[in-house]
Amino acid sequence: MVALLIAGATALMAAILGTPILIRSLQARGIGQQIRDDGPAGHFSKAGTPTMGGITMIGATAVGYVASHLYTGAVFTAAGVLVVVVVLGAGGVGLADDWIKISRQRSLGLNKKAKSLSLVVVFLAFAILAVYRAKVNTDLSFARSLDIGLPNPVYILWALLILLGVSNAVNLADGLDGLAAGSAMYGFGAFVFIGFWEFRHPECYGVGPALDLSLIAAALAGSCAGFLWWNAAPAKIFMGDTGSLALGTGLGALALTTNTQLLLPVVGGLFVMITMSVVIQVAVFQTFHRRVFRMAPIHHHFELVGWPETTVIVRFWILASLCTAVAVGLFYADFLQSGCRGASLG
Repeated sequence: MVALLIAGATALMAAILGTPILIRSLQARGIGQQIRDDGPAGHFSKAGTPTMGGITMIGATAVGYVASHLYTGAVFTAAGVLVVVVVLGAGGVGLADDWIKISRQRSLGLNKKAKSLSLVVVFLAFAILAVYRAKVNTDLSFARSLDIGLPNPVYILWALLILLGVSNAVNLADGLDGLAAGSAMYGFGAFVFIGFWEFRHPECYGVGPALDLSLIAAALAGSCAGFLWWNAAPAKIFMGDTGSLALGTGLGALALTTNTQLLLPVVGGLFVMITMSVVIQVAVFQTFHRRVFRMAPIHHHFELVGWPETTVIVRFWILASLCTAVAVGLFYADFLQSGCRGASLG
């Protein structure tokens, strides 16, 4: 428990203190966000706001994770280190994307092919190492294994699809001040509980690195909270793709390593809703040449129908918190039903 507090608190303070330093550095170099021409009119005033704030989020996460180990003597695990590395890798792809936007003064960065290929390489490396180095459980799983074993190549492909899906889902949610950071914070909070519960009941879950994974989740949650101090409306800085791809990748990697893959759509229910709004909009427009929403993703639709930006953000945070509560409730209900209540409290 002490290790969790240290991981979260250290990451929180690192993000709170590090973000204004990054803001001043970016402002001194004239580095600011480019705004889409077809976006809501109220967003044009945000042009020039410093971006790439994900740099401090990733850095704070790493600091919190390492600090918890140094203070408590907790053991670094292969799975834990892999999660941190894949978050760094996805953040690096996002950083390249953000830098191209800034250097070329446009709202689009890497082209879709280059961005997707880069993410595929990072995620494939993670999936392969997770299977052959970290020895993760390759069963299909919800709150626990469903005893449906996936051959290693199939699991690697499954992991790749999960990481691509959730990283892009969080990326889509990063359109309003604090929306992605606040919503992801709830998701990481769920994984703090899940990882710690799995650690306390090893006979039930058999996830060896569960405590280490819980520490990473705590560090990610703390970095989100610290960054949100500066990213809340009106935002002093945006996380950019550097942050959104890293956060989405963190959620996906934690779901894979804690063996809760099918629970992830509930943990990140808000991100699923946002992604589906884009899918529905595109599918209906291509089929019937009509729009379901005034603009997709759906948070921009609510802006265009008259909701103030802060109202959209807070209401979506409420939805994110409800998804987290449902996910934790389902996880605990499965535990009660499993008959593992007598498992060791380790």
